[in-house]
Amino acid sequence: MFKKIILGIVAVILAIAALAGIKALQIGTLIATGKNFKQPAETVSSSVVKEEKWPDTLPTVGSISSVQGVKIAAEIPGTVSTIAFESGATVAQGELLLSMDVSAEVAQLRSLDAQTELAKTNLGRVKSLREEKTVSQAELDQAESVLKQTQANADAIRATIAKKVIRAPFAGRLGIRQVNVGQYLEPGKLIVSLQSLAPVYGDFSLPQQEFARIKNGLTVRATTDTYPSKQFTGKLTAINPDLDAMTRSIRVQATFENSEQLLRPGMFTRMEIVFAEERNVLTIPSTSILSAPYGDSVYVIEPNNATNAAPGDLVVRQQFVRLGNARGDFISITSGLKEGEKVVTSGIFKLRNGGRVVENNTITPPSKNKPNPSDS
Repeated sequence: MFKKIILGIVAVILAIAALAGIKALQIGTLIATGKNFKQPAETVSSSVVKEEKWPDTLPTVGSISSVQGVKIAAEIPGTVSTIAFESGATVAQGELLLSMDVSAEVAQLRSLDAQTELAKTNLGRVKSLREEKTVSQAELDQAESVLKQTQANADAIRATIAKKVIRAPFAGRLGIRQVNVGQYLEPGKLIVSLQSLAPVYGDFSLPQQEFARIKNGLTVRATTDTYPSKQFTGKLTAINPDLDAMTRSIRVQATFENSEQLLRPGMFTRMEIVFAEERNVLTIPSTSILSAPYGDSVYVIEPNNATNAAPGDLVVRQQFVRLGNARGDFISITSGLKEGEKVVTSGIFKLRNGGRVVENNTITPPSKNKPNPSDS
């Protein structure tokens, strides 16, 4: 009986040992397979880092403002009697825009004109009597004072009448009318906007480190999403003498002729100051850039130097870069790359540092300095 128990225990131990051996063999096979496993290569397109001569420019953003612009409003109260303009019309300087009822003022002016004539007659009579020494100098002074007072009162009424006849202070384009005939206007009530559209200003700010480079007369180019294929050229005409203490930036103003009146006050624009000299820059397609909160980077394609690598194998190395200006589909690199290096231009989001890649430059369209998409 005891011998049977011993044989049973031995059989169980042998079975466990056999299972353990089989499992160990399987695990060893998996480990060996894992060591020899190669991650499938990702297909990407590439571009060589090139050195080119680019115009030295300083990009920024700004907005358009009018050289002359005003919100025309009522200066004194009154009732609108005539509106002589249409919304959106172009007007000349001095052109009548609106007039208010002046019947009461005209009646007062007639009364004052009559009083003025009487005061003039009385003054002439008093002067004659003064020459004959029949009236005192005080009476002559009183007559002169009465004449001046009535004249001043008449001039005040004429000024009131003039303020109720509103004319364009300068030539420009009107906005949308805000009043109607018969409407009573309070002082300050908006009537219409008037903007001069040729020329216009381009207002923008630059960081203080650029202050030494800028000067009046430099060429300024502007583009806007409203006219994506059109570029506007102007001149830098004004530089603020002081800097903003909060942002350490300086306000700059350019002037654009705007003969076609395409640029309008308040319009957002992308601007760049163009300097006279050109500079050598390293350029790559903008699609090569992988942007992240911790910095911009690219994937550089290099030969695979691993011991088990096959001839011609390629891997990628993530390289952080500092960006410069953009021009069409390209962007300049100020640090992080060397001329002749090859970077990935498409497929960057599926890559990892050290990953294997295969180049295929037929899958993406070529980059251009002046792209013109067919659906633009």
